[in-house]
Amino acid sequence: MPTLRRRLAAITAVLALSVTGGAVTSPALADPREIVKVPTATGYGGAVSTVDPEASAAAIEVLRHGGNAADAAVAAAATLGVTEPYSAGIGGGGYFVFYDAKTGKVGTIDGRETAPATMPTTAFIDPATITPANPAGSAYPFAQLVSSGVSVGVPGTPATWERALERWGTLDLDEALEPAIKVANRGFVVDETFRQQTLDNKVRFSAFTPTRDLFLPGGDAPAVGSVFQNKDLAKTYRLLAKEGTDAFYGGPLAGEIAATVQAPPKDPTWVAPDPVPPAPRVVIPAFPGYLTTADLAGYETIDRAPTHVNYRGYDVYGMAPSSSGGTTVGEALNILQPFDLAGMSHAGALHHYFEASALAFADRGRYVGDPAFVDVPTADLTDPLFGKERACEIDPNAAATKPVAPGDVTSNTGACTILLAATAEKDTENISTTNLTVADKWGNVVEYTLTIEQTGGSGIVVPGRGFLLNNELTDFSYTSTIPNEPNQIQPGKRPRSSMSPTIILDEGKPFLALGSPGGSTIITTVLQTILNRVDLGMTVSEALAAPRASQRNTANISAEQEFIDAPYLDDLEALGHVFTKAGDGLTSLPEIGAATAIEFGPDGQMTAAAEPVRRGGGSAMVVRPAR
Repeated sequence: MPTLRRRLAAITAVLALSVTGGAVTSPALADPREIVKVPTATGYGGAVSTVDPEASAAAIEVLRHGGNAADAAVAAAATLGVTEPYSAGIGGGGYFVFYDAKTGKVGTIDGRETAPATMPTTAFIDPATITPANPAGSAYPFAQLVSSGVSVGVPGTPATWERALERWGTLDLDEALEPAIKVANRGFVVDETFRQQTLDNKVRFSAFTPTRDLFLPGGDAPAVGSVFQNKDLAKTYRLLAKEGTDAFYGGPLAGEIAATVQAPPKDPTWVAPDPVPPAPRVVIPAFPGYLTTADLAGYETIDRAPTHVNYRGYDVYGMAPSSSGGTTVGEALNILQPFDLAGMSHAGALHHYFEASALAFADRGRYVGDPAFVDVPTADLTDPLFGKERACEIDPNAAATKPVAPGDVTSNTGACTILLAATAEKDTENISTTNLTVADKWGNVVEYTLTIEQTGGSGIVVPGRGFLLNNELTDFSYTSTIPNEPNQIQPGKRPRSSMSPTIILDEGKPFLALGSPGGSTIITTVLQTILNRVDLGMTVSEALAAPRASQRNTANISAEQEFIDAPYLDDLEALGHVFTKAGDGLTSLPEIGAATAIEFGPDGQMTAAAEPVRRGGGSAMVVRPAR
């Protein structure tokens, strides 16, 4: 038997070959230009779906050489830190969900970032706005908070990788990082998505010297078709490979991270370019943050029990708080359970999906936060009786006026109940993040969502280290009007997330695993995909590709152009739904999500599905393609 290290040496060698649909097709020299994306792959022996072919190739070769799903997921995630640096990386955090084939159990790791121990609850408030008429003051503009040290939480991604390998893996961290080190050194081909994301962030990236030097060589975004290398990140990964995560949460690197947060490396000569009217001039004060070396040294992941609901006979497992994904997806499914969606028109099924989503989001805002600080009624929110109560609020012939009110979780009788006062909540979660799905030949499954929050995170690269720091703390509800806000800023607290890594079992065996990026639209993307697959009879690939729309308890529904152009839109508008085109002021991409999934068929067959178009299309691969 070859050693694990010899296996990984073989893996990095194979990564130098071209890959098509998960199979090595040519013994060429390392040339990333030859790696292509395939959105659907069916076969045996293991499968993976990510947004990037380099990451999928890394995972497949780990599987091919004897690693399991946890090993492959960490290898893929580390590679995404190279090729998707604006969406993920060791400067961020995430949630790791694992189905253990030996025990038949689902376990999870909460690797969410935490607020520094010295961070005040008023950290985002401009003191100049505090007046007798406005004693609470007003928050700084969101765009200024994002591009600053004050938005940076204690990263959890390196600790998540270490814990996942310790709990379920067979590789050591140094072995799992080898494929990513290879890609960082030899580079990857810049596609239109990478260039556009860089251009979207060009102004603020240019304000921070190390970020400008890394991602704006020569003052511009890397050209499509060029090869982008990140030697600094390769060195950082090698440090972690040699010394483990102690080198991240302690030692010189920890000191450099803390110093960067406390004194963001803004170019003192930087001047924002003249804006294109009517856009205002960009202002980047680069507020100092609160993160210290003590915060890094004290960071810990948390092993949590998953959320669980039963939907149409399937057992649906998700991520418990601090994520709101598992409770909100689970509650929405419970709300939809009494309705025969399969027997409805397409517009009728979508109407119920929108209404259930709005109701679940109302309860998310009222009840969900970090359970270390808030008594989150997770069991009540995912109780089918509570879902049945909330289903009473759905009128099959008319959309409710939004925002709808939250329900009272203390009743749970299954009968319609009195509602609480309705409140509006400002959504500050950005649409970035990345997701990956992996399964191995033994039947283990990983669903892993990781992020640095906004596309480009805080915009701040740690000098000489090759990775961006997150802006996760802007996920706190610092402008909310909700009474006893469960997601308010508190020292040491994990901000509420919408990440929704989900694993669905059929009679105890994997049926479907899926997840997505997209800020708070993650929840609706996962929910709509389940609806498409389970209720509307789409294949898993069709379910991912279908046009999306996201109702998050707001007056208007955010929708992709393809959804707006669909023939069922008139019927939905006749019910009172109002649609606006997806996208926000922080991205040029009017898309919702970029999902990945694996469906499990008979005799060990797996179908890996990725996006065919969104974010440039994803990459699905299998170990042995079906013939």
